Amino acid sequence: MAEKKAAKKAAKTANPAAAKADGEAAVLAKIAAMPAPYRAMGERLHALILHSAPALEPATWYGMPGYAKDGKTVCFFRADKKYMTFGFTQEANLTPEEGAPHQLIESAWYFTALDDATEAKLSAIVRKVAR
Repeated sequence: MAEKKAAKKAAKTANPAAAKADGEAAVLAKIAAMPAPYRAMGERLHALILHSAPALEPATWYGMPGYAKDGKTVCFFRADKKYMTFGFTQEANLTPEEGAPHQLIESAWYFTALDDATEAKLSAIVRKVAR
């Protein structure tokens, strides 16, 4: 197991451009396999994430489209039965809401359509946590 992990790491280090292309191809394949209308939302969400935070690199994460910074996945999305889920991992730069009387930190959102307002909100939160 450790040997396989070391070989994978060496391959990424040897050719980072190839690793990035492989990651993007895997993410695009996962999106292409999504049922309609989630496939179209996944394509738009993929483009939005890459545009909002160009430093993030596409890579699958537990079988879902994910995006990593410095090799650590910070966000992901998936198509569920009733809605699309977008979320952050513990590796994301999450901070509590300023002035909130609670200790909750937003880390996942659900939506059924990707309209302009939803895109703007997702773009803002991706930029914030990808810093």
